[in-house]
Amino acid sequence: MSRLSFRQKTHLVREDAIVNTVMRLLAEKGYDPMTVDEVAADVGIAKASLYKHFASKEALAAAAMERALGLALDQVQVQQALVSASAMDRLKAITRWTLQTQLAGAMPTLPAENSSLRKALIAHRGYMDRLMSLSDSLGAWIVQAQADGAINRLLPAEAVLFTIYARACDPVLGFLKAGGSYSDAQIIDWVMGTCFDGLAARA
Repeated sequence: MSRLSFRQKTHLVREDAIVNTVMRLLAEKGYDPMTVDEVAADVGIAKASLYKHFASKEALAAAAMERALGLALDQVQVQQALVSASAMDRLKAITRWTLQTQLAGAMPTLPAENSSLRKALIAHRGYMDRLMSLSDSLGAWIVQAQADGAINRLLPAEAVLFTIYARACDPVLGFLKAGGSYSDAQIIDWVMGTCFDGLAARA
C-alpha cells in the first residue's frame, strides 16, 4: 500500500474539517439556512477551495449524512457484540444514543421535502450503502422483537423502523430543552417512554 503524499494528507484533513463543520451546522441550523459561504468561512478556506472537495451544497449534506450513518453503524456493532442483549434492548440502546446525540447538538437534520437534496442522497453510494446496512440491522431487530412479543406484531416493521428514525429529528427534545426545567436525562427518558410505551396510562 503506497503512502500518502503530504498534499494528499492535507486534502484529507481539510475534507474531514469540512464534513465536521457541515455536521455541526446541520445540527444547529438545518439544511436550508446553511450556506456554502458559511461552511468555507468556518473552516477557514476560500469557497473555491471548498468546491475542490464537494461540488455542491447537496454534496456537503450527503457527506455529513454518510458520516452520521457511519457513527450509527458503529453503535450497531457495539450492540451486536452484546450477546446477552435482546432485540428490544438493542433497539432501545440505538434510540437512546440517537436522542443523546441530538441533544448534544451533533445530529445533522435535513428537510423532509427537497427534491435536489433527495436526488443527491440517492446518488451518493456511501450514503445509500450505509443507510441500507443500518436499515437491515434495525429491521432484523424489529422483526425479532415482534417475534419475542416486545413490539406489537400488527405493526408493519417498516412503520416501526421509520418511527425510530424519526427520533433523530424529534422536535420534542428541543422544545423541552428550551424550557430549561428538565435535565437531558429526564427528557431522553420521557421521549424513550413515549416511543416504546406510548401515551396510554399503565396499571
